[in-house]
Amino acid sequence: MEELPEEPPPLVFPAVDERPGITEIPPQDAQPPEVQEPAIIAQERPPFQVPTETRERHIYFTMVERDGQILPSRVSRTLEVSDSPMQDALNALLAGPSAEEINSGLRNLIPQNTRILSAFIRGSTAYINFSEDFQFNTYGVEGHAAQVRQIVWTATEFPTVRDVQILIEGRRVDFLGEGIWIGSPIDRHAL
Repeated sequence: MEELPEEPPPLVFPAVDERPGITEIPPQDAQPPEVQEPAIIAQERPPFQVPTETRERHIYFTMVERDGQILPSRVSRTLEVSDSPMQDALNALLAGPSAEEINSGLRNLIPQNTRILSAFIRGSTAYINFSEDFQFNTYGVEGHAAQVRQIVWTATEFPTVRDVQILIEGRRVDFLGEGIWIGSPIDRHAL
């Protein structure tokens, strides 16, 4: 006769209170078992951003020399690449020099509150349409000449622009202030 395998020992379960709805509550002075939670260091991730493409652009402010001579002064700005780079450069010009640039003597002689209403290039001429504030320069003839120079020199930094026609509120105006001609396209040599 074959021997039967030994029976495994019976399983022993802790006693369970078989009374329905009764739960045993530990005494109040009993301490819960100490649980060590794993140390998790949460790092916030910034939302995914597509890196923006930028490009160096040159704009022109004004430097007043000790002898009173007013000269254009070129500075660089890093601007986002867009479909209207000339208008972006001109808007950076209207925003004015940085505090550091002001401390070094640079000035923006374009009247405050001046806005660009439109800017486009036809042929090799940039047509830049300004708000009426562009007309009101408190620095006189030299101020008007300097503000036109700032615009013309900034716009002609673009290789496709040879000269600039300034418009005010969509109209061609012959003179800015007292005697600064803006009735036809202006190049760097006219200033």
